[in-house]
Amino acid sequence: MNNSFEIKYILKCLELVEVRLNWGPSSEWTTYDFEKLSGIIAETTGVTLSITTLKRLWGKLKYNNIPAVTTLNTLAQFAGYNSWREFKQQVPLHSVADIPLESEQVTVLPPVRKVLSRRWMLGVMGILPLLLIGYLLLSSNKKPGKPLNPAAFEFSSNKIMSTGVPNSVIFHYNALAAGAADSVFISQSWDTSRKVAVPREENTRSSIYYAPGYYRAKLMVNKQIVKEHDLMIASNGWLALLEAGPGTPYYFKKTDIEKDSGVAVNKALLAASGIQTLPTPPALRFFNVRDMGDLDNYNFTFETTLKSDFKEGTAACQRIQVLILCKNDLIFIPLCAKGCVGELSLYAAGTTLNSQSADLSGLGCTPEEWTTLKVSAVDGKMQVWVNGKAAASLTMAHAPTGIVGLQYRFNGTGAIKDTRFTQHGKTIVF
Repeated sequence: MNNSFEIKYILKCLELVEVRLNWGPSSEWTTYDFEKLSGIIAETTGVTLSITTLKRLWGKLKYNNIPAVTTLNTLAQFAGYNSWREFKQQVPLHSVADIPLESEQVTVLPPVRKVLSRRWMLGVMGILPLLLIGYLLLSSNKKPGKPLNPAAFEFSSNKIMSTGVPNSVIFHYNALAAGAADSVFISQSWDTSRKVAVPREENTRSSIYYAPGYYRAKLMVNKQIVKEHDLMIASNGWLALLEAGPGTPYYFKKTDIEKDSGVAVNKALLAASGIQTLPTPPALRFFNVRDMGDLDNYNFTFETTLKSDFKEGTAACQRIQVLILCKNDLIFIPLCAKGCVGELSLYAAGTTLNSQSADLSGLGCTPEEWTTLKVSAVDGKMQVWVNGKAAASLTMAHAPTGIVGLQYRFNGTGAIKDTRFTQHGKTIVF
């Protein structure tokens, strides 16, 4: 590889990205800008480039190596091309005006030499594709279309802290069995669209988890998952945070949210955060993730009481979501103001009920008043009650799995109390 030409193409691609963003000179970009850019690239391409990687590309951090092909492919896709190769084929490095005219002399070769040169060039052009295909096949160490052997790869992780967030996780991997032309990724959760490109030749990747949960981390080569393992980030009791943009959330102190038999973030506490609430309030999240023993999602009873009195601006529907977090699965119960039940979706372990094809009006309530929610499952058949009235029922499609915690989603303010799980006569109180 001619590194000087590769660097010129990289600079050209960065220039196109800057034109697309129209954020002004990149020399004035801050860490926040790179956080925002990382999120935009992830939304556009499905691949997350870390803030560190982006800063290296733009020369904010010293780095002497050529970026990994996966990084370059992602950059090219964000600039509007299918791949780094296509970008280099379609984008000229120099315009005619950029080519220096060092001499007006023209060397005329004899006719025979021209013919030989042309034939030689045609021959080389015919052989080059074959050589390239051969190189890619040899370097990838596999036949086209043949799945990679997972036993040839290694993937593990270590948490920096046993509980709590933010929590850094160090991933250790060995992906040398992938070919030089393959793209290697680490997906931090079940959502493989939010994957991070990693260099094939390296073996360590650090990531920060800003929210508790049960994740299944994956090592991927192209679209194949070659290794995966479970990873639980416990919350150490109740945790409340505001999602107000990319990067680190706003975390509330436990002593500020603990109220009587539950937790709450009221308007006064929300105002104290200094985060703008109008026209769109920030997303408020409550978490409680921990080892729940043998509690599973096929046979349980869950009860909670909640409310949210924020309905200004775009929060007129007062949407609330209660998530029962499972090992690699989910139960998702939406609630809202009665006039907004026309756009609801209830999900439980592979089965979805949508308000466009099912009557979910029973999930409507008066959110500014205390509302009781009860969810009960017997052998995978689940029923939902709101304020003591039957609201929905369904049968789960996925196999049973363990329950690991809860997440509540509000817009602006929210309060929770009297929360518990019951199974086989045992009660777990939150």
